[in-house]
Amino acid sequence: MSHIALFNGTFCKADEVAEKVLEATGLHLITDRDLVADASGISGLSQDKVERAFAAKPSVFNPFTHEKERSIASLRLALAQRLVGKGDFLIHGFSSLLIPHEVTHVLRTCLIAALPFRRTLAEKGQGLSEKDAAKRIQKDDADRANWVETLFEKKDPWDTSLYDLVIPMDKRQVEGAAALIVESLDTMAVKPTAESLKAMDDFILAAKVSLALAKEGHNVATKAKNGKVILTINKHVLMLHRLEEELADIAKSVEGVRSVETQVGTGFYKTDIYRKYDFEMPSKVLLVDDERQFVETLSERLTMRDMGSAVAYDGESALELIDQDEPEVMILDLKMPGIDGIEVLRRVKATRPDIEVIILTGHGSEADREICMKLGAFAYLTKPVDIDLLSKTIKEANEKIRRTKNQRE
Repeated sequence: MSHIALFNGTFCKADEVAEKVLEATGLHLITDRDLVADASGISGLSQDKVERAFAAKPSVFNPFTHEKERSIASLRLALAQRLVGKGDFLIHGFSSLLIPHEVTHVLRTCLIAALPFRRTLAEKGQGLSEKDAAKRIQKDDADRANWVETLFEKKDPWDTSLYDLVIPMDKRQVEGAAALIVESLDTMAVKPTAESLKAMDDFILAAKVSLALAKEGHNVATKAKNGKVILTINKHVLMLHRLEEELADIAKSVEGVRSVETQVGTGFYKTDIYRKYDFEMPSKVLLVDDERQFVETLSERLTMRDMGSAVAYDGESALELIDQDEPEVMILDLKMPGIDGIEVLRRVKATRPDIEVIILTGHGSEADREICMKLGAFAYLTKPVDIDLLSKTIKEANEKIRRTKNQRE
């Protein structure tokens, strides 16, 4: 028998269809939740961070941490490892699109429906208002569109070229849709062949190499063919030959790799700069200051020192970003409109005590210093600040965070 990869829009009765297919075929179910748990163990990233790979909005720190790319590499390997086990599977969710099209013994199926049908299901099934239902579907579709663009560089998540079977659920009942999938699974086009099984081996090898590269801080496209690994660099790098040598050395260390070829892709000629993730350097620094020119310049200067940073221009925005993106070190001004720095510090230390906060102000007093240190600030610096001193202080805060994490582990 073959595998089924089931992707769908929300509120298209996909769970009901999947249940009917499983009953009829005896396939084993693999869900995104299963693979997120596996990928978390493989990568060392939390399950929340791995699951965020499916979201349209990545972390603001992702250009420096590559957490989305590392998560996808881990999800690929997690899926590959499951597929080489005994039995045949129905892979349901975002992860179903991770199987390369060279693996032909997979029935790629998409369930979708017209928006009025989906809105009605959302309103009845979730008790949502018409407005909230539309908003929910729009957000879910944006996540799926971003996922498809990430994997295939296509903007339409329902593009028929991605699937063997696209079923409009506003025109079919659950039983009919399930019957069509089961019937299509029995066609010769999706039966295992020697070539397709070899493509599965290539998928597994490429997944292993991709993860090995990700664990060393690299992010390149990876393919494999009969033991030959092809690495595509899609961002500009000044010392290309040195990078190619490093990538090849890592790839060759993976069992099963016979040879390595590196090449540059179309993105190499764009303005994006290739950045290897340095696990030792601070990469999640949040700069909070209402002086826009100052804080943007500071961010650029930290980037030149290989530190990843994001910017917020007021206390309220900083607190919202903290909830979404988990910074590790914060550089915080005191005098800001709205929520001032001392209140931000107080709230951060009350809810996220692991964040190390460095106060950087041009208007503070000795009394302010005492308050900030009592509230748990890591350091109190004044403007104008020497960039080397600030960099040193950030690194010290980062080292403290690493020590704390290691002690917990």
